[in-house]
Formats: sequence, C-alpha cells, structure tokens
Amino acid sequence: MAMNIILMGPPGAGKGTQAKKIIQEFAIPHISTGDMFREAIKKGTPLGVLAKSYIDKGDLVPDDVTIGLVKERLSQDDCQKGYLLDGFPRTLKQAEALEGLTKEIGREIALCLNIDVNKEELIRRISGRRVCKNCGAPYHIETAKPKVAGVCDICGGPLYQRADDNVEALETRLTHYEHDTKPLLDFYQKRNLLILLDGEGGSEKLFAEISRLLNEVRDD
Repeated sequence: MAMNIILMGPPGAGKGTQAKKIIQEFAIPHISTGDMFREAIKKGTPLGVLAKSYIDKGDLVPDDVTIGLVKERLSQDDCQKGYLLDGFPRTLKQAEALEGLTKEIGREIALCLNIDVNKEELIRRISGRRVCKNCGAPYHIETAKPKVAGVCDICGGPLYQRADDNVEALETRLTHYEHDTKPLLDFYQKRNLLILLDGEGGSEKLFAEISRLLNEVRDD
C-alpha cells in the first residue's frame, strides 16, 4: 500500500521535525499548502494564477481553489508511492473534499497521524523558542541553548523571540486548533485511519513509532 499520510498536531508538537525525518527515511514528498501555493504560482498553472490573485490582495485562498491545488499536486508522479500532507486538511469541509479527490485519483489516505502533547508542555516548548535574526537558526532557552546567551553559534547574529511565540498568542492558536481539529479527529477515527501518538517521550522515540507504523503500511 502507498504511504499516503496526513500529519496533524498542535503548534509546538514537533510536526516539522517528524516531517523531515519521514521524508528522508521513506523518500515521499512533503506537501504543505504553503509550498503547494508557491509551486503552482511559480509554474503559472491556472489554479496557481487564481491563488495568486487572492494572495496578492491579502485575502485567504477559498477552499475550492485550495482543494483544486491539492488534487493537482497529489496527481503528480512523485506522489505515486506516497505523500505526507502537512497543514491540510484544516476543516471538516476540506477533509470531506480530500476524501473524494483521493478516491478519484486513486491515492486514498492510508493513515492520519496526530501528535498529542499537553498544553503545559506546548507552552514550555514554544515560549522558549528563539531564532537568529540573521540566518534563522533555531534555539531554545532550555533544550537548545546557544554557546553565548542571545548570540547565534553559526553567524553571531542576535537571537529573538518571534511575535507569535508567546503564551498569549499560543493560547489563541490552540483555541483555534482545538475548535477546528476535533471534528477532523472524529472524521478519521470513524474511518479507522487515526493514530494518536505521544509527542512527549522525545523526538527519537516518536519517530521510531512512526517508522514502525509506516513500515506496516508499506508492507501491506
């Protein structure tokens, strides 16, 4: 069976780290809506041009355009053996549309992986993030400290906290996430596609569990 995977989880759950490991280990494309928009716009596809017209005005791209872009992207040859969807679907409407289009193109979802982390841990992770203003290198005040406080090890640039990496902003993001995501978890649970993963046991342990699951899918 092709490894057609959805990766979900709240802000700070470690999706980015796990996505990088998955695409390296299993050689499947990592597809995010942002990357998808940029690629379609760069290629000048009809849907890319339409998406650009909304983005250039500062408007949200409508669901039907986003869904059309997803179908266009998942139909490409590099998705034949599998793909990793990250950041889509975000709503029940998108999940229902994704189910229909993947059936239509013969690339149905095999698993929906949801990384679960408690709220206190998410706050600790995100509020401690720091980023180099010059090169963008990531740090953390507890788990990935620079050699010199406030200074990037790589380029010597100053470290700063992003505006959305504070407790107040995280509370808002988590409220939206919980409101929008619970219906999706129920949707995939009913289809026996949902796997809940413990995101608090460390990155390596989490990836070992994900690898085991994906190898089972591949061997089916």
